[in-house]
Amino acid sequence: MPPVPTSKDKNINGAILAVAIVLVVFLGVQAWKGVLEARQVGYEPRGRDTFTVSGEGKVSAKPTLAEVDLGLYSEGRDVQTVQNTNTTKVNAIVAALKQMGIADDDIQTSNYNIAPKFDYSDGVSNVIGYTVSQNLNVKVRDLEKVGAVLSKAGELGANQVNGVRFTIDDPTMVQQQARTEAIADAKAKAQELADAMGVKIVKIVTFSESSGGTQPPMFAYRGLEDAANQAAPVPDIQTGSLDVQANVSVTFEIR
Repeated sequence: MPPVPTSKDKNINGAILAVAIVLVVFLGVQAWKGVLEARQVGYEPRGRDTFTVSGEGKVSAKPTLAEVDLGLYSEGRDVQTVQNTNTTKVNAIVAALKQMGIADDDIQTSNYNIAPKFDYSDGVSNVIGYTVSQNLNVKVRDLEKVGAVLSKAGELGANQVNGVRFTIDDPTMVQQQARTEAIADAKAKAQELADAMGVKIVKIVTFSESSGGTQPPMFAYRGLEDAANQAAPVPDIQTGSLDVQANVSVTFEIR
């Protein structure tokens, strides 16, 4: 008569059966993976379907800063005399600018040059004198004072003003607005293209940005010789507005 299995024997047999089932499932999965991998031999994995569109954003904003390039050119028989004349006038201009509320940090010497002046006659060049020029880069933060700065500079002897450039001192917020508009423009174009192709946009895959910067209005104010040493009328300076532009390129995954 065969022995009657005990509860301990039953537990052992159940454990063996469970292990066997797990092993069979594992081997089956591995075998199926092998079949799938074999089917893929010689084939490149399929990449994501994508398309790329560009977007542009432009925001107009009022300038907050004007940069004026003032210059003074002098000439004479000897270097020392010309230097003294030029320096005296430039120092007077700097002092006047400070009295108008321009900070020391906003006045910078951008050029200082001494050069001989030649006379060419009978094939011979002779030094007949010297020229001295000095330029100041002036930042005017109160835009209502730009005209007064130009007028005062001419009154005190400045005979060169190489333009007025209007900028935005901190363009971060305006640039962010332009970027937001550029992204919205790209999304709208992408959706229009997807609808036309009968596909669905899944997500953004890549994004790049190139800043278009600002397009500042320029004001040229030259030939101040006639205004030197006399009260000049204050020019009416129009600040206009600046266009801050952002350009983006966005790649979308589609199905």
